[in-house]
Amino acid sequence: MVAPYATIGQRVGRAEGPAKVTGAAVYPADINLPGTLVGKCLRSPYPHARIVSIDATEARQLPGVHAVLTGADIPETLVGRFLRDIPVLARDVVRFTGQKVAAVAADDTDIAEAALSLIEVEYEELPAVYDPVEAMQPGAPSLHPDFMSYEGRVEGPQEHPNVTAHAVWENGDIEQGFAEADLVFEHTFRTQRQHQGYMEPHACVVQVDDDDRIQLWINSKMPFQVRKQLADGIDQPETQVRVNPTVIGGDFGGKGGFMDTHVAYWLARATGRPIRMVMTYTEELMAGNPRHPGVMTFKTGVKRDGTITARHAYLVFDSGGYAAFKPAKGVSYGPRCLGPYRMGHARIDSLMVYTNQVPCGSMRSPGDPQSVFASEAQIDLIARELGMDPYTFRLHNLVKDGDTSPLGHHWQNILATRTLEAAATEAGYHDTKPESPGKKLGRGMAIWERHIGAGTSVAKVVIDPDGAVTLYTSLRDTGSGFYTVLPQIIGEELGIPYDTITIKTWTTDDTAFDTGVGGSRVTNVGGNAVYGATEAVRGKLIALAAQTYGWPADDVSLRDGQLSAPGQTSVSLMDLVRQSGAPVEGEYTHTAGSDGSLTVFTAQVAEVEVDEDTGEVVLKRFTTAHDVGTILNPIAHQGQIEGGVMQGLGQAMMEEVQYEDGQVTNLSLGEYKLPTIRDIPELRTVHVQSEGGPTPYGGKAIGEQPISTVAPAVVNAVLDATGLSMTDLPVTSEKVYNALQQAKRASSEP
Repeated sequence: MVAPYATIGQRVGRAEGPAKVTGAAVYPADINLPGTLVGKCLRSPYPHARIVSIDATEARQLPGVHAVLTGADIPETLVGRFLRDIPVLARDVVRFTGQKVAAVAADDTDIAEAALSLIEVEYEELPAVYDPVEAMQPGAPSLHPDFMSYEGRVEGPQEHPNVTAHAVWENGDIEQGFAEADLVFEHTFRTQRQHQGYMEPHACVVQVDDDDRIQLWINSKMPFQVRKQLADGIDQPETQVRVNPTVIGGDFGGKGGFMDTHVAYWLARATGRPIRMVMTYTEELMAGNPRHPGVMTFKTGVKRDGTITARHAYLVFDSGGYAAFKPAKGVSYGPRCLGPYRMGHARIDSLMVYTNQVPCGSMRSPGDPQSVFASEAQIDLIARELGMDPYTFRLHNLVKDGDTSPLGHHWQNILATRTLEAAATEAGYHDTKPESPGKKLGRGMAIWERHIGAGTSVAKVVIDPDGAVTLYTSLRDTGSGFYTVLPQIIGEELGIPYDTITIKTWTTDDTAFDTGVGGSRVTNVGGNAVYGATEAVRGKLIALAAQTYGWPADDVSLRDGQLSAPGQTSVSLMDLVRQSGAPVEGEYTHTAGSDGSLTVFTAQVAEVEVDEDTGEVVLKRFTTAHDVGTILNPIAHQGQIEGGVMQGLGQAMMEEVQYEDGQVTNLSLGEYKLPTIRDIPELRTVHVQSEGGPTPYGGKAIGEQPISTVAPAVVNAVLDATGLSMTDLPVTSEKVYNALQQAKRASSEP
């Protein structure tokens, strides 16, 4: 179908592409101010230990070293995105392997690393706990005895010394729901740590300028939040910090926080020089902020005909040694995990628990890939026990128009059934499976829904007298393509080529606030801000034409870059602005509140082949169906789908930050296995057209929608092929092989 727009809906390439491929794009590591020094951190080799002493004498005497700082050299302040519980440099105790203990500023990286090797630290090891369930048991070591004094914690008593927060979502009476059931099923599932896998590691540059203001360049997608995090941590007003724009080399949720900014600031203060800090990938895997592991127990009550009466999800997330990188004050992980199913009674308990592992943070659709995996994997196990096809079981329970969600929301335009049917049809879910000697073919499906993100964004559109059109925004493109989509909106409304529009990114001094990137919000929030600013410009152009040419304002129209009135010769908007000799500009702030009635459905089907001798699982084909409105840029839209599917595939089959006694054992990308081009299966995408969403032109969110049902679809396909219930991720060949051998032994026993 041909889109009814000139640029919206067209397959246009990335506006920022040329700058990136030619090397013109400036990342934080490229910022090279006069006198810049390199900052590096000494990290703890122990998961839990008391710091007895630190001797940095030799390091400070090394030529080329300008400063060495320990926790004793800076104010005793805790920092964090919301919960402020992590020291800038450890003072008395370290709580994970990789925690920052000391920092060095030197002329170059080699000197800085040599200085780190000269710092002598004496530790006294302490008992450690690595599992979040064990961390809640009586007798577990209390990792944060001063927790109740921390700023940013959820108010109220702490139910266990290692529980940072406990959120509850519920509807109906869960005990009544289980009493109404004929059968009750309970299963426990586990997921792993998954690193975001961006190409560019965390990096920042900090300078204290001649006016004593802190200038920051950082690859954070939330400049106003990181400004506050830095200002709070150094006890300065936010107006003393300016976050300057740089390009971000990938995010996937992991670059919303401060990381090394406080350390860089104190090194800059100590030296009077700008400080650049760039993490290595070893540091990323040891001390980044990966996806939280989870231990999730689902209890579901059903009637004998397959009707779900109640579900209770008990979710335990491993926070790691600190909770400073969480994207919310308490626990926001898990509210979508019950699935888009009818049920009268539901409850979700979601807990965040300290352990002596790497502190975790956001990764694409935080909390959903873990909890939706558990939820949808259990759906197949229940269907199997009931003797029902999983597809039929889902159709029997999916919400329809007029139903409420498990938590009582009244969704608009419910497309759960249509989306699942579209995925099953395109995948050939019910087709006869081909046979292959020694191999079993299986098909599995999963479905979920996710909201459309909310927030505040500001945009300004300016047409200069020379005809140049500029978009001003605080948004940092993380690689998802909205630096292309936003100019498309302007181009569509003004009738000018989108690729002639320049984007200029504001510093945090240039506008009051912007929520930033994340939560599937940008096209909705930022897109509507750009649309509003463009409409303001459009109105001013029409008024200017009426004033300049004496046309009745109500008769003036703007189309295809031309202003006209009945019976008059049209004039291009560029000529009009040139003739006026003054710029025409419009600015607009758009705030979108959280709307529980808006959601988007995704259904996916995986087809796998399992080798019965080796346990190898090969993903042969993957089908993904999405409830969509107007697609503003098909290339970017499909890129989000394919990228989300591949990250879900990584979670399902290979990715894992591996630990042994509190030590990360795969500290390189050669050992931490990310999916590559050879792992991509045949991918089929289905768009289920629906009523428009809240973005300009009626679009819907897509950024986080494709990821969360990948793992359960794969696991359910393995179940279909082998009868094996795989309850922990990733599903490796070794796990499948061991399960096959165990099943063989069990079947041969008398």
